Amino acid sequence: MSAHILTGLTAIVALGVAAQWLSWRFHLPSILILLGAGLLAGPGLGLLNPDDLFKDTLLPLVSLSVAVILFEGGLTLRLPEIRQTARVIGRLVTLGVFISWVVVSLAALILLGFSPSVALLLGAILVVTGPTVIQPLLKHIRPTAEVASVIKWEGIIIDPVGAMLAVLVFQAAAAAGAKAATWGAMLGVAKTILLGGSVGAACAAALVVILRRYWVPDFLENALILMMVLLAFVLSNYLQPESGLLAVTIMGIFLANQGAVSIRHIIEFKENLRILLISGLFIILSARLNLDDLLKITPQRALFLAVVVLVARPVSVFISTIFSPLSWRERAFMAFMAPRGIVAAAVASIFSLELQHIGQPQGALLAPVVFQVIAVTVAIYGLLAPWVARALKVVQPDPQGVLLVGAHAFSRQLALAVEEEGFKTLLVDTNWANIVEARRLGLPTFYSSILSGCVLDEIGLEGIGRLFALTSNDEVNSLAVIHFVDTFGRSEVYQLPPEGRGFGCPEPVSINLRGRILFGPQATYSRIMARIRAGAKIRKTRVEKGFRLPEEAWPLLLVTEGRKLRVFTADSRLEPRPGQTVIWLEKPPQSSSGPQERSEGGARPPFPPRQDTHPQG
Repeated sequence: MSAHILTGLTAIVALGVAAQWLSWRFHLPSILILLGAGLLAGPGLGLLNPDDLFKDTLLPLVSLSVAVILFEGGLTLRLPEIRQTARVIGRLVTLGVFISWVVVSLAALILLGFSPSVALLLGAILVVTGPTVIQPLLKHIRPTAEVASVIKWEGIIIDPVGAMLAVLVFQAAAAAGAKAATWGAMLGVAKTILLGGSVGAACAAALVVILRRYWVPDFLENALILMMVLLAFVLSNYLQPESGLLAVTIMGIFLANQGAVSIRHIIEFKENLRILLISGLFIILSARLNLDDLLKITPQRALFLAVVVLVARPVSVFISTIFSPLSWRERAFMAFMAPRGIVAAAVASIFSLELQHIGQPQGALLAPVVFQVIAVTVAIYGLLAPWVARALKVVQPDPQGVLLVGAHAFSRQLALAVEEEGFKTLLVDTNWANIVEARRLGLPTFYSSILSGCVLDEIGLEGIGRLFALTSNDEVNSLAVIHFVDTFGRSEVYQLPPEGRGFGCPEPVSINLRGRILFGPQATYSRIMARIRAGAKIRKTRVEKGFRLPEEAWPLLLVTEGRKLRVFTADSRLEPRPGQTVIWLEKPPQSSSGPQERSEGGARPPFPPRQDTHPQG
């Protein structure tokens, strides 16, 4: 194998991963850094030439990579998220697309001097937004739940819609006569929706059957799913050109919303693969650009970019959301969120070559204009969107509340102390008596198993940013942590220390199957409940200079001066400072608690007795 091929492939991976790390480290939009790295390695220093490296396989590889990225996006779309906003999303991807297409096409025709066919094609390409840019932005900004849901769904669904529209415009431009073009476009839309949707749903259903009946071993599941995604994409494109992106998106949505098999491991694999694909694609596509064309910002191009950002998006959003349940603030924020991403870059690169092949010289300008739009929109939205969201007051406050698994006496006391400090709580339990007592105290509750599939869809988590698994069952605690690790992140899922030691093993629950240990290794369920039954209470103390906790008190939580909730854990000890508030569990009166606590420290039976018969009690 030629050394320059190995060097080129290694450079693509290294630059992509390095750009993603720099993006994370400095809180910048990753695509901006990827774009800069590709330009530097390609036209800047001449170190990378993708056309020479990949030759005829370049565009097929780009198409397959985009298919995998959209499939992964479809896996994140759950139907319960859009109960209140389905009509808004439907308008945005139909009426909103049409409005954006018309406005951008007219701007390209008038300001850039493009021919009608190229202007319409450019408008079709730029109707898309960028889910690969939007989703990291949404995580960083944390807008209200409805707005976040609408923007996420729109960004993922609109990509195949925009790609399909671009293909139909290109085919219509090549057709002879307006009548033939109109009829061909209508027929193309119908065939794309019918065949793309059918192929995607059929492949997803086949996967569900295969996985449900265990026809493949675990180590082949991810490989099988990747194969099926590529198969669906290619088969759909064979039956109807450029319907493959719709097929893989439908396939992802179908898998995300079925309840027959678990897809957690699929999502994890595809998320990791998506990062590598996005990084590599942006390095490759930006390295192909002509630096002079990209940096050429004439007054006409500047006006065109202004129309894309300040006219096309706001007009399409405000018209599409008329009579919607969204407030004007939410609509205004949505009008300020339309960064373009990898799909626009890939489609523009493909059609730029197609136009040049059929003798259209303006095709060479298509990709640079689209990449200018990508760079400008990512920079504007990525850098200003957090400020705009705060100014419009559509940002959820930093979620400091607690989801408590188990509503027993200790959980209720802890929830009351947290609520008194102004933070939200929610107690989930299968023990009805515990739920009733918690409600009597005015605490919010949810009567269900924390492991139920409906919990994530039914409970409201606004203002809640961490999980405390406090049940008497170590296995339930660990499963609850695993269930919510994607929701809160590994650093914010906690559980009580497991009881006793493993039988034949040094630890009762593997470190890979548990969350962070709450309050310290001594604070097991049985020891905590022994104190509670003996009359111990949870106390709060405002820290002053020289403060020390009473002897044998267990610190639980710390409220900082900035109203942040911090957790005492086995892996990080907090040092209270003056002005902060410590929430702690006192030692009960010696007369009633001494024997119980001394017995806790002595020999334990092989199977410690549970304190109740309900796993979440």
